[in-house]
Amino acid sequence: MTHQRIRPFNTADTYPEQNLDNDLCQAVVTEGGKTVYLRGQCPQNLDDFRDIGSHDPVEQTHKVMQNIRQLIEEAGGDMSHLVKVVVYITDVRNREAVYRTMGEYIKGVHPVSTGLVVSALARPNWLVEIDGTAVIPA
Repeated sequence: MTHQRIRPFNTADTYPEQNLDNDLCQAVVTEGGKTVYLRGQCPQNLDDFRDIGSHDPVEQTHKVMQNIRQLIEEAGGDMSHLVKVVVYITDVRNREAVYRTMGEYIKGVHPVSTGLVVSALARPNWLVEIDGTAVIPA
């Protein structure tokens, strides 16, 4: 089963003033399968919950997306099963760096996406948190 991606687009077309290259879509339709709801992932290790010790939004986003990929794989899926992400950033000036980095992990996937700028995350040094939903075919 392949998820139906309605109105796929790339952020280079919708935000031409920003240096972005994310494959997204307006809606995803799934049927059957196993739904995986991911907790908001932060720049910390899954095994020991230690921060990665970086204040760089690119490095933090890499860790967040690696965690998302690892959790989906542990559930029996892969990144192509990702259907939705919600991105929380604490500084709008980091948006392009966060989304460019996230885009490396979702190239060709086209999940739906919501982005929010928030005043803070659970730890003051965290710049990005991303939660997601994946549907793994039956």
